[in-house]
Amino acid sequence: MSVPFCSEPDGEEFGQEEKELEKSGLHFELSRRRFMQTASVISAGIATGLPGVSTAETPGSKTQAITLKVNGKSASLSLDPRTSLLDALRESMDLTGSKKGCDHGQCGACTVLLDGRRVNSCLTLAFAAEGSEITTIEGLAKNADPKEISDLHPMQAAFLEHDGYQCGYCTPGQICSAVGAIEEHKRGALSIVSLHTGKSDHPEMTDDEIKERMSGNICRCGAYPNIVAAVRAVVGASA
Repeated sequence: MSVPFCSEPDGEEFGQEEKELEKSGLHFELSRRRFMQTASVISAGIATGLPGVSTAETPGSKTQAITLKVNGKSASLSLDPRTSLLDALRESMDLTGSKKGCDHGQCGACTVLLDGRRVNSCLTLAFAAEGSEITTIEGLAKNADPKEISDLHPMQAAFLEHDGYQCGYCTPGQICSAVGAIEEHKRGALSIVSLHTGKSDHPEMTDDEIKERMSGNICRCGAYPNIVAAVRAVVGASA
């Protein structure tokens, strides 16, 4: 005959146990048997929804007014303070060019420019961007309604000319990041490649420099050589 995994001791054993506890100077307000009985009743009450058992309610979130300046235009919105800049752009302003990839700041698909500096919009609160100039992929082109390649931003045109994309999902973030990377280089910002090569005074924008500065943007299709070629072309044209 099998023995239960956890059998309940009889009353005599419980009594002996409590006497030993009293001798040792320890005193429990509830015996183990009483504790188990009470816990069983409470658990049953929760499971069956008996009166007297309640759960805490999460207060509803409140929206607040905010004005965002995106691509040269101001937009007045009412947002939950926890809203990310990415969600504000996509869901409240219909600017869906910026993509939601990992939503953890690891892939770069959501990259936009904040006062000319690239940021992961999925990790940036919309309220933190208030008062700044936000530029998305939709705002890079010279013409608001581009019909010719000459109407595009040079980086957009370079990505087309060098096939710097395949499925295109990461492309808006890649282009915004590339524009920001070139501006960082012009300001004298260094990368780890600059430090390793010892060229800390306006280092040349080599392929290794481009790869390092663009390393925060993932292309799962593997169009990296063409992306580097596109960035190199723009760097050369602006040199």
